[in-house]
Amino acid sequence: MQNKYLSFIFEITKIALIALVIVLPIRYFLFQPFIVKGESMSPNFQEGDYLIVDEISYRFSNPDRGDVIVFKYPKDTAQRFIKRVIGLPGETIVIKNGAVSMTNMMGENVILEENYLPENLKTYGDTNLTLQENEYFVLGDNRTYSYDSRSWGVVKSSYIIGKAFLRLYPVTELSKFSSPAY
Repeated sequence: MQNKYLSFIFEITKIALIALVIVLPIRYFLFQPFIVKGESMSPNFQEGDYLIVDEISYRFSNPDRGDVIVFKYPKDTAQRFIKRVIGLPGETIVIKNGAVSMTNMMGENVILEENYLPENLKTYGDTNLTLQENEYFVLGDNRTYSYDSRSWGVVKSSYIIGKAFLRLYPVTELSKFSSPAY
């Protein structure tokens, strides 16, 4: 009887260890969950959305304009924020008269057409900022109520955790994310 009990305990321990060996590397090096808090990314992301964040892509490539990223808030790295990448290293971002424009490294000035935002949405603020190497300018999709780079500055690449990859909850909104084309 005691032999069966020990055998059962050994099998349970073995299964738990195998599960940990498989799950922990995936959780800490490849993907991690993120729950949206607040309304700064509305209407595209809502309070309570359960997302999977891809942590590995940015080890091989840099964020693109339009990527929705999760990062450590620069003023308090214990907090995690979710925002959309608007400005890339070397670009100059200008927010004026409700529009966002950027001057790329070739000197071309482009007003961003953000089709993922509601029509007639204005981006308020008065910003003229040139990004340095490894700096990104991020904005929330709910521009009127978002606490973002307009308020606290740029996000350094070392603070970026990953990009939003998949929405798992609510189930009716299950979706994989891709970057918009500009």
